[in-house]
Amino acid sequence: MAQKSQEKGVTGPAPVVDEPGRVRNVVLVGHSGAGKTTLVEALLAATGTIPRPGSVLDGTTICDHDPAAVRQQRSINLCCAPLVHGDVKVNLLDTPGYADFVGELRAGLRAADAALFVVSAVDGMDGATAALWQECAAVGMPRAVAVTRLDHPRADLDETVALCQRVFGDNVLPLYLPMLDDDGVQVVGLMGLITRRVFDYSAGLPPVVRDPDPEHLPAIADARNELIEGIIAESEDETLLDRYLAGEEIEPEVLIDDLETAVARGHFYPVVPVCAETGLGVDRLLEVLTSAFPTPLEHDLPAVTGVDGSPRPPLTCDPDGPLVAEVVKTTIDRHVGRVSLVRVFSGTLRPDQVVHVSGHGMAERGHPDHDADERIAHVYSPLGAALREVPYCVAGDICAITKSGTAETGDTLSGRDNPLLISPWEMPEPLLPVAVAAKSRADEDALAKNLARLVAGDPTMRLERNPETHQLVLWCMGEAHAEVVLERLRSGGVDLETEPVRVALRETFAVASKGHGRHVKQSGGHGQYAICDIEVEPLPRGAGFEFAERVVGGAVPHNYIPSVEKGVRAQMERGIIAGYPVVDIRVTLVDGKAHSVDSSDAAFQTAGSLALRDAADKGQVILLEPVDEVVIRVPDSAVGAVMSDLSGRRGRVLGSEPDPAGTDHTVVRAEVPATELLRYAVELRSMTSGGGTFRRSFARYEPMPTHLADQIRTAHGTGR
Repeated sequence: MAQKSQEKGVTGPAPVVDEPGRVRNVVLVGHSGAGKTTLVEALLAATGTIPRPGSVLDGTTICDHDPAAVRQQRSINLCCAPLVHGDVKVNLLDTPGYADFVGELRAGLRAADAALFVVSAVDGMDGATAALWQECAAVGMPRAVAVTRLDHPRADLDETVALCQRVFGDNVLPLYLPMLDDDGVQVVGLMGLITRRVFDYSAGLPPVVRDPDPEHLPAIADARNELIEGIIAESEDETLLDRYLAGEEIEPEVLIDDLETAVARGHFYPVVPVCAETGLGVDRLLEVLTSAFPTPLEHDLPAVTGVDGSPRPPLTCDPDGPLVAEVVKTTIDRHVGRVSLVRVFSGTLRPDQVVHVSGHGMAERGHPDHDADERIAHVYSPLGAALREVPYCVAGDICAITKSGTAETGDTLSGRDNPLLISPWEMPEPLLPVAVAAKSRADEDALAKNLARLVAGDPTMRLERNPETHQLVLWCMGEAHAEVVLERLRSGGVDLETEPVRVALRETFAVASKGHGRHVKQSGGHGQYAICDIEVEPLPRGAGFEFAERVVGGAVPHNYIPSVEKGVRAQMERGIIAGYPVVDIRVTLVDGKAHSVDSSDAAFQTAGSLALRDAADKGQVILLEPVDEVVIRVPDSAVGAVMSDLSGRRGRVLGSEPDPAGTDHTVVRAEVPATELLRYAVELRSMTSGGGTFRRSFARYEPMPTHLADQIRTAHGTGR
């Protein structure tokens, strides 16, 4: 059953399946420039879903339809592209390769049951791809490798396969070898190692299948033996190894069955050479995706609870079970509004169905907890930006819904009578701050509205209104992420500007001091009279503020002593030398004078404020800066560079240790002033070629070096 599509550039029908066993959910991962999007379009074209690779949809390609992606010349969004091959629906989930858009990658991993690692035969891979392989291994996700760009003059398949084996580990073996043209350079075919058949793509797709030439047989034999040994090692048939060692010829059908079982269980990782531009190997890759990758029935489902956190039985991938689905990604389309990509884990999602929408909420990122009932108007099969209406979406499949009033990324859709909540997936913390401000008061409402929409759809962005610096700060994953966010705000009609991010500093007294506050005025027969003397003492870091009094003989009437404290506190909030709050001091009121008629609460508040400022003039006030504890995970090869850089940031290295995950990484712990970390997310990535990550947490405040404090004083015009 299929729903016809009228979308420009889409020739195939919207596939609809009735059972989870006919679905494969595959996420494509790899570094930026590896050719993931090009490969997706080649697979779509090979199955007739689109007329040809690079087919346009409203002037853009199927997956790179975002104007920001066109301007950045790279994928920035998760793209779902379903196709049908051999009666199996494959939901291809194309993810951005650039680290700034890791949120889209995480969403793709959540929706998928298997991962296809795309590695360029020209450029190899980056550290982030290697780390992601280990991450998939930790959860047992089945994986395969597609080696792309075989038509490039510098392509080296042998070296790329060797690299994959070094980085990814055991059981990463090719299923095919390249067959070169008569010139010895151009790849025109593939030699199947299990079947010992040649697939000749000289005339395009479909390939001509024939026996290998005699000169190909030695290379096939060597690689085939290694492949067979790898397959037999994972076979459940304990007699297979004995038969093989005895010289018995193992039937290709037996090897293929064992291979597919091992791949589906995440124990074996086939390598398939492909060239998206010529179509070479695309049909072979489709066979791996549909035959070897697992169905949703074979994949563990996320845990669920009641919306109140109460335990519930594990989910099963049953179209007739209770509805449980998850919004893996929400975007705002300029034409149709909010579009939510949904993975159905249990039950069947239908149009006009009333569902319960519940979310964990992330208050620190602007996502409040929420629970609401909502009617699903339509269910769509997404193909990039194209939405093709379908009658239902069964457990294990992926669909899209539009115009939801409450659904946000990470939310759960469940039955109204049985509301459930899916356990959230892990998202990285955004660590690059960008301060934004509306250029006019008229733009402030538009800025707030558009920011709320963007934050709702992007869990890797955090919004913070700093009450101390009075700045609106967007926390992003990196510069490219920030550029996209700002571009989307501006395209939404918001006139805004960015400004340097200010770190919330503190002021305190370095030594004890005394202050005299005198507020004596006479005007129109009404006077103001208040005099107070105070002593200021520094306290240990984090001690806060203490107020005491040692007034003798009622020099300051008892009812005005709280007024002095109130004035001191008000001045502490305003700051003394640079406009930052004053902390960690004890102020003692020791003397003063009052007038029986002209003294007042307001007068003594002013006198207390003046006394603190006078004590600052006579004493030594210093600036305190926040110091964060950072935990940095870096490749072993970059440890020296990172350590040296931390020293240049006034950091103190606390220690280092091998990564507990057992990879070739080191974990470095250090304390670094927060002012030195504003752009660390960008600079660490540059130092480690994308292989370094870090997290930070506040440790304490420490005195800022004199030369830096003097610069801030000068900027505030105090000069002290």
